[in-house]
Amino acid sequence: MEFTLTTPALLFSAISLLLLAYTNRFLALASLIRSMKTQYLQSKDENLLGQMANLRKRIFLIRNMQACGIISFFFCVLCMFLMYYRLPQLAQYVFGLSLFLLMISLYISFREIQMSVNALKMELKDLKPEIDNAETALSRFKR
Repeated sequence: MEFTLTTPALLFSAISLLLLAYTNRFLALASLIRSMKTQYLQSKDENLLGQMANLRKRIFLIRNMQACGIISFFFCVLCMFLMYYRLPQLAQYVFGLSLFLLMISLYISFREIQMSVNALKMELKDLKPEIDNAETALSRFKR
């Protein structure tokens, strides 16, 4: 495989888009937490505390996703710098480290999405009979 200056440059757009997606998830959760806190202060609903605990864990994961993505981006730039100064062997190791950190970031993202799905399942658990009835009605309509 030929390793040139353009090889690490290919990751720039991918990492940038990932960081944008992570930031959007963070902002959405921050807004949700703020509104849930207001609801909790008014109602003292214990269910909201459990949901906010889940959101706090997810915010922690998103912070780690962002950190790994940013460090991956840094090593990608460092790799290009090393290639520019004709240190290809060192640049390849740095690029490998960048890819590894990107994989960690993606894994943490996967875990955070799993937590999100589980939280939604818990939220919908008490509506299961109504949802089942609606799905049955929809299946009859499609025929």
